[in-house]
Amino acid sequence: MTTALILAVLIGAVAGSRTLLAPAAVSWAAYGGWLDLSGSWLFFLGHPISPWVFTAMAAAELVTDKLPNTPSRKRPFPFASRIVGGAIVGAAIGANVGAWVPGLIAGGVGAVAGTLLGYAARQRMAAAFGRDRPAALIEDAVALTIALLVIAAA
Repeated sequence: MTTALILAVLIGAVAGSRTLLAPAAVSWAAYGGWLDLSGSWLFFLGHPISPWVFTAMAAAELVTDKLPNTPSRKRPFPFASRIVGGAIVGAAIGANVGAWVPGLIAGGVGAVAGTLLGYAARQRMAAAFGRDRPAALIEDAVALTIALLVIAAA
């Protein structure tokens, strides 16, 4: 169960960085049979349509994140969305080992950490690069890599 909670924190951190990337990854894992969510309230993540919908929304998020008028992730609604998303995907990782409540909490905590640490890291990288886009693309790559590693380990 400890491994599942660590993975729940990490996938929550992905949601803190990229809100919809985490549910897209978890949905593909559930649909592909790597995560068994069939007996839980999270069964919808494994529905054949879910990974496609979450992937489309994640792709749209990756584009809109680079736009100058996109609000800060630290504003109340974006921050809350990241926490809820992180909690749900953390619950999915936990549910795979019969511990959805601890997974839910771990995913929410990971989302808070991912939001704040991701913001700080991006700000520092953007300052170093003299512009935001390279920092944003690096953040995308890191979030995707972590999501893939979590799903592979789950």
